[in-house]
Amino acid sequence: MPVSPKSPPVAKTAKGQDRRVGVELEFAGLSVEQTVDLLLDAFGGEAEKIDAHRTILRHEEWGEATVELDLQYVHGNSGAEGTADSSSSLFRDFELPDDWRGPLGDALTGLVPVEIVFPPIPWSSLGALDDVFALLRRHGALGTRESAFYAFGLHLNVEVATGAPEEILRVLQAYLLLSENLRDAVAVDITRRILPHTAHFPESYARRILSPDYPADLETMIDDYLEMNPTRNRELDMLPLFTHLAPERVRSRITDVLIKPRPTYHYRLPNADLGDPDWSAVTEWNRWVTVEELAADPERLGAAIVSFRAARQAGISGRLRRLFGVE
Repeated sequence: MPVSPKSPPVAKTAKGQDRRVGVELEFAGLSVEQTVDLLLDAFGGEAEKIDAHRTILRHEEWGEATVELDLQYVHGNSGAEGTADSSSSLFRDFELPDDWRGPLGDALTGLVPVEIVFPPIPWSSLGALDDVFALLRRHGALGTRESAFYAFGLHLNVEVATGAPEEILRVLQAYLLLSENLRDAVAVDITRRILPHTAHFPESYARRILSPDYPADLETMIDDYLEMNPTRNRELDMLPLFTHLAPERVRSRITDVLIKPRPTYHYRLPNADLGDPDWSAVTEWNRWVTVEELAADPERLGAAIVSFRAARQAGISGRLRRLFGVE
């Protein structure tokens, strides 16, 4: 039974348009070429092949999507939107002739996921992707739980409502408070828990951000984040947003070329649960909205912060807090 996307507390931008969400889906079982052919046959559009394992799809309704092997090294300098989280760091110190990149991608297809990077669409239109997910599922696309080696994810790039420091701080605080709840709801795959891509925020960072006098000051937030989270490998990656808002401040400390400046919260926690016919991007969006609902309720957020700090001072972990009903 299809699930409708929940409205976030702030549904529209300052320009009066629905906030947008970019979706990135990783999977195995299909090659880039097979995926492109399926999408073209089912939905139409035009394809532009960038290299052997990256194609741009242009669709009148969706806009421009990228279908690629999620390994930056097989693409050389062809450029794309994908994050290439899976394995690019393995090859970063090597130079590979361009004519080897295609065969390397061929050899690694099935081990490295294919990724579809959908363009940002209004949150209210996320249900339109259900048909895409169902098509992939019917034709053999494999998600996270189909193999112990498939540490695949679904990422949401959620457009900020205003981008004001007060908003960003409240969302960060709400996420830190709800992190374990979200992990339980998602049932994060064990392989993804072992690998660093969805790492927890350090406890020391949570304590700092959830201190009662923490300022809603962008420079302070960025500096603290870079000091304690100098990596894209966080369950909620704030580097795209911070790079968008203060590029020089971030680039002076982190030079990772895979960080793409975007006015979004880059939510990386969800599995790619294609094996579950009831799962979709809407499922994960609705879980994300619980973070924004807490962030938008100052009284509930303040009470949750007080409970968090009291529990931490008493040495009670997040899971034990919930067990004893302390939230």
